[in-house]
Amino acid sequence: MISKTQEKELAIQLRKQGKSYSEIRRSIPVAKSTLSIWFREVHLSKRQEQKITTKRIEAQKRGAEARRTQRIRHSLEIKKSATQDIKNISERELFLIGVTLYWAEGAKEKEYRPSAITAFSNSDPNMIALFRKWLIKSLKIDEKNLIYELYIHKTADRKTIAEFWKNALDIEIKEIRVYFKKAINNSTNRHNKGEKYFGTLRIKVKRSIDLTRKIDGWIEAIVLKENCQIV
Repeated sequence: MISKTQEKELAIQLRKQGKSYSEIRRSIPVAKSTLSIWFREVHLSKRQEQKITTKRIEAQKRGAEARRTQRIRHSLEIKKSATQDIKNISERELFLIGVTLYWAEGAKEKEYRPSAITAFSNSDPNMIALFRKWLIKSLKIDEKNLIYELYIHKTADRKTIAEFWKNALDIEIKEIRVYFKKAINNSTNRHNKGEKYFGTLRIKVKRSIDLTRKIDGWIEAIVLKENCQIV
């Protein structure tokens, strides 16, 4: 069994070799506070300090990556469990889902726009596909009466993005009308770009002013039935 003096000398020697506190404590089982006291008068060369700093940074990166992996795994477990809460969706449930989707993202009549046609915009392809299904399956809208408008930035790859929406909705590219968004102050410094940028798609229903009013009535009915109207 070695003495405290010998432990201190060994710890200082290991420290000068560029060992971290954790590495030293594997060989010498003492508290970090003890090591800190021992190392107060230890003067390291620039190379030794750089070696220790490099090890510390690498340890921090490993720790951060481990936490990230754990966070992702935990998130996936929660999502997997949550998917079990949703069984088959009935026609009634699909109808109500569509109404609430429109409540959130659909065009409504306003004082300055008293005759709005039914239109729904979003950048989420799953949401757009679900809304389209709602129009066709729940409201019995003929696909021929649907208009697809794609809004993208001028710097985006028009052909690739149009192809993406074609596959997402199983429609012909010629059915998609493409419009370019106007840059604010001629600036193209934006974050929504790259391979995951697909613009915003709007689905419009031809001759649907009365349908918009009907949907507004369904929304009001949900508010009244659930007693969540703010007076």
